[in-house]
Amino acid sequence: MNGFMNARWGYRYTYDYKSSITIAGWPLVHVSGGIDPETMTPRIARGVVAVGDIAVGVLAIGGVACGLFAVGGASLGVVAAVGGVAFGVGVSVGGVAVGTIAIGAVAIGVSYAVGAVAIAPRAIAALLVSG
Repeated sequence: MNGFMNARWGYRYTYDYKSSITIAGWPLVHVSGGIDPETMTPRIARGVVAVGDIAVGVLAIGGVACGLFAVGGASLGVVAAVGGVAFGVGVSVGGVAVGTIAIGAVAIGVSYAVGAVAIAPRAIAALLVSG
């Protein structure tokens, strides 16, 4: 459903697109955002490729993203996570990154970490010392 709605925060554009092609019951592409006017809850994009305010899929892109590959403000990825705050089993890249391999301003890695503050068995960190 496309259109404007009067939510608690004022008018907001909502959108929801699902491709007709499905894989294991999930749409190949699902793009969704805003608030569902029927349930008054945030829309969640769920698909092989999911794009939205909240996205769940193999490739998830959104404000909050969860998937095998996740890109978002807050991301949780199995293979890779990229975002402001990134948590991943594999590689994580972000302002705050936690994962097996972590790269970020604050990086906490199980194996490797690179960042201004890096915590891991093998870490590369930069510290500013004044005086």
